[in-house]
Amino acid sequence: MKILKYIVIVIAILIIGFLLLGLLKPEVAYDSEIVVNKPLAEAWAVTQDEAKMADWLPGFQKVEHVSGTPGTVGAVSDVYFINEGQEMVIRETITNLVPNETIEMTFTSDFMNMDYKLNMAPMDGKTKITSSTTTVGNGILAKSMMALAGSSIKAQEETNLENLKKAIEQNTKDYFPVEQTMKEGEMTIENEEIN
Repeated sequence: MKILKYIVIVIAILIIGFLLLGLLKPEVAYDSEIVVNKPLAEAWAVTQDEAKMADWLPGFQKVEHVSGTPGTVGAVSDVYFINEGQEMVIRETITNLVPNETIEMTFTSDFMNMDYKLNMAPMDGKTKITSSTTTVGNGILAKSMMALAGSSIKAQEETNLENLKKAIEQNTKDYFPVEQTMKEGEMTIENEEIN
């Protein structure tokens, strides 16, 4: 009987400790950074291209627009992922947007809420990309789980950014065909002037 009593006490202490962890550390915040060997405009275009999102966000399936004007502040979308064979939907709201510089979003789900900021800056013909993330679990169990999983969540963001770096550096899509057409038109005019 004494052994059973000790087992119950140990289990109770572990449960209380687990729940306290969520109270003591209710949010997880982290920053990540990469440098990509492409100019800023192209790096920005790749990150905003829905067709490229599966290349850098594991399990990404699709985005469904809910309200607002897509790609602008206030736009709300549902983002679908497959995670361990289960469909997961996260609601995304754009809270700040400065093209070729920064995008800030909130993500909400049953399990957690996340504030996410992605910044880009030119750096000697390359692009420096930084992300800042703050996550908070919804409910005491989720908060405790987030506190325990903090390092793995940060590791996932670093993996996502490394995948983004590959997607940008391997990009072959021409996001600026108007500029190319204008250059070709200028060349034609110059050739006509020479003749």
